[in-house]
Amino acid sequence: MTDYCLHYAPDNASLVIRLALNEMGLPYRTALVDRRAGAQHSAAYRALNPAGLIPVLETPDGPIFETAAILLWLADRHPAAGLFPTPDSPQRATALKWLFHLSNTVHADLRILFYPDKYIPTEAVPAAHIPNAPEEAAITACAALQDGIKTRLMQHLERFDQAAAAEPSLLWHGNSDANPDPNPDTKTNTADGSAGQPTLLTLYVACMMRWMALYPTDRDRSWLDLGATPCLATALSRLERRDSAISAADAEGLGPAPFTQPCYANPSEGSAT
Repeated sequence: MTDYCLHYAPDNASLVIRLALNEMGLPYRTALVDRRAGAQHSAAYRALNPAGLIPVLETPDGPIFETAAILLWLADRHPAAGLFPTPDSPQRATALKWLFHLSNTVHADLRILFYPDKYIPTEAVPAAHIPNAPEEAAITACAALQDGIKTRLMQHLERFDQAAAAEPSLLWHGNSDANPDPNPDTKTNTADGSAGQPTLLTLYVACMMRWMALYPTDRDRSWLDLGATPCLATALSRLERRDSAISAADAEGLGPAPFTQPCYANPSEGSAT
């Protein structure tokens, strides 16, 4: 019997972990991190994650933070789930490099898109302790940084899509075709009747693409072009029809098509921002 507790906020990076736990069929508890109340900055939460970021997964080995670290730990602890190659698999090296690309490059750039003020020179950021802070310069600097990051993010997605086209098992395994089966009801090897199973990479990139489509709310988001990443678009469509995703969407108020037609979260508790 596992004893996992996922510290989460709706539609935050904890969603990736919730999807993984659901796909693995593992029992777990959840503990809301109330972002509106600043609970992630509390002493109790920082005892679990000194950086004050979401998520944290409490395990019998202690609390784990960092999304990729949690995913990899779960995959190695539960290899029978089949969401990631085992250490002796010849596919392990390729899967690892893309997992950490998603974490260290794509997710890191996504944070810049969401929080540009944290990454521009301090003197360009309006602050109470800086007399006559140059607010207009800060706005301009943030906008320029965001525009550059959008280009980078689309390049990252296209690069990953090309890799998945060459190696479909990066996103999905259990069948040999990167495209969805035309008659999914004929398949019986998964709970929802669709062929194969998503990988941890699919769960991670699907959530990030959802957030790219929704945030920042005050900036243009039409730059995200699913047509330019057909393998990823197919994986998103397949994923949201699975029981794991349906359960996660219900729990966090994400709507019926959380990845292909995302809407803002309407959770029963907590807040996404």
